[in-house]
Amino acid sequence: MAGGGRPLGEIETWIFDLDNTLYPATSTVYPEVEERMNAFIMAELRLDLDSAVALRKRFFAAHGTTLRGLMNEYGLPPKPFLDYVHELDLSNLERNERLGAAIAALPGRKLIFTNATQRHAERVLAQLGLAAHFGAIHDIEACAYVPKPHPSGYRALLARHTVAAERAAMIEDIASNLAPAAALGMTTIWLTGGPHAEDADKDADHIHHVVEDLAAFLAGIAPPVIPAAE
Repeated sequence: MAGGGRPLGEIETWIFDLDNTLYPATSTVYPEVEERMNAFIMAELRLDLDSAVALRKRFFAAHGTTLRGLMNEYGLPPKPFLDYVHELDLSNLERNERLGAAIAALPGRKLIFTNATQRHAERVLAQLGLAAHFGAIHDIEACAYVPKPHPSGYRALLARHTVAAERAAMIEDIASNLAPAAALGMTTIWLTGGPHAEDADKDADHIHHVVEDLAAFLAGIAPPVIPAAE
């Protein structure tokens, strides 16, 4: 059973994953990302679709992201891949007012930590109406293109944004990405239902909270912000 971590009322910094966390994993964004990754691999490496899909899945398992696999095994530069993959149609992403109110009410700072790019994060946050709630975005470039769950990106985030790990909480849809956070002393929150949920063990020591409805969970930590009457 999940448990542990710091009491949530004592958290000073909230670190949110972006994709499949701030919007439902049932959206069309992740499938479109996969399609564009497949297309990039097919064009660059001259592979058919089945081979490209198999390679992408192997890269994810071995390197954490497709990009890292392409860099490590084929020496490809990151920018063309990132630019192509993240040129997405975000028009179907719908705002969740409950989630926005719950995030706004959380005491302390809120940061984004993503394996995607700053531009992609900014576009997603703008579409969701959440941009005003986050003070900074720690993207794949800030991690020197070494993705979660490699610990170096987490340490870079803590240093760059002066975060006290023992007073921080990290929210993720990929459970394995929470292991380095817990090892550094963060409180961890796993949002179930993501594309890799079947690989997760909700009873693992590095998972302190298991959540199905993020808006409801966060709303239970602090009361909503009510605008003052004019």
